[in-house]
Amino acid sequence: MLTTEEKHKIDHEISLVPSPKNACIEALKIVQNSHGWVSDESLKDVADYVGMSPAELDSVATFYNLIFRRPVGRHVVLVCDSISCWVMGYEGIRDRLYEKLNIKYGQTTEDGRFTLLPNCCLGTCDRAPALMIDNDLYRDLTVEQLDEILEKYT
Repeated sequence: MLTTEEKHKIDHEISLVPSPKNACIEALKIVQNSHGWVSDESLKDVADYVGMSPAELDSVATFYNLIFRRPVGRHVVLVCDSISCWVMGYEGIRDRLYEKLNIKYGQTTEDGRFTLLPNCCLGTCDRAPALMIDNDLYRDLTVEQLDEILEKYT
């Protein structure tokens, strides 16, 4: 069930667009910000609220890689695996994260601290390799920087 606060925020987003359906992504982001992810129940509630079927909204939610349809850790680590990052050494970054966090892509650490996901582009190809943790972008990465970066997220 959507909270009163979530409904208020969704109503604001709806007021900015021609149709409630046009606010569906923002509505999903509002729910995700409240709960950390979008459950099936929340998806159905949002779909009903914006006048879509759950199947329609799920197709939108699963298209966008920053809408999480299953629980994630407290911090989501997005590793850019674009061609630019690959050429500039992303595999070393990825492998060190696998080792340090003891997880692979799509997994969450046992303590629930991190979820590790690939991302096809973070839009910073001139400063590759790159990763993003929550809303923090790290560019020109080296393997040696990773431990210090991860320590910021307790």
